Amino acid sequence: MNSLEANIRTNKTKGELNSLRENGNVPAIIYGGEAQNEKISISKKILKTLIENENFFSSIITLNVDGKPQKVLPREIKYDVISDEPIHVDFLRIVAGIKVRIEVPVKFLNHEKSPGLKRGGVLNIVRRKVELKCPSEKIPENLVIDLDGVDIGESFKISSINLDSEVTPTIQGRDFVIATLAAPTVMKEPEKPAEAEVAEGEGAEGAEASAAEGGDKPAAEGDKKEGEDKKPAEEKK
Repeated sequence: MNSLEANIRTNKTKGELNSLRENGNVPAIIYGGEAQNEKISISKKILKTLIENENFFSSIITLNVDGKPQKVLPREIKYDVISDEPIHVDFLRIVAGIKVRIEVPVKFLNHEKSPGLKRGGVLNIVRRKVELKCPSEKIPENLVIDLDGVDIGESFKISSINLDSEVTPTIQGRDFVIATLAAPTVMKEPEKPAEAEVAEGEGAEGAEASAAEGGDKPAAEGDKKEGEDKKPAEEKK
């Protein structure tokens, strides 16, 4: 679980918020549950490091607010339209029993143990994330699919993933596909035996040599063919 230092902020004006950002911090807010919303600030440098993690929005973070730990879930980040730097973050307070909708990434294991992948099969990922509805304290870090022993033609559906009884996909009524292991899209042409290549080369060279040596040519119009009778000399006038 990630941990992040946070400080209570009392700034109200736009100028004060800009000053906070210029000093390397990002304003944020914690909301949810029966407790009041809390305005805080966090380090931009550390926040940007956490954002790089693809599980950021499905990972519970411990915010140490002025030394007091609170478990929260990142819900929204606002970015500057010009610099693309984070300028505000919303955190949802983790309260036992309260259900949230959240997208959880799918993780694939044991690629090297899949006979289908070894034979050139392609892992076709239909859903890289699956939206779930679950208690905030039971959010899975990721949904795991094991490729050990999986061959070409097999598919993975949501039913093949073990979920807690209180964790359900938001798509109901059908067993939707998450990924399939498909056959290669392009089949590799087998290489020709070396003897065949040599034979083909000899055939071509032989034809060229025959032409160069003045082999059989089609008779030109007017040429006499061998064996044709010549007119007797007396017929000439």
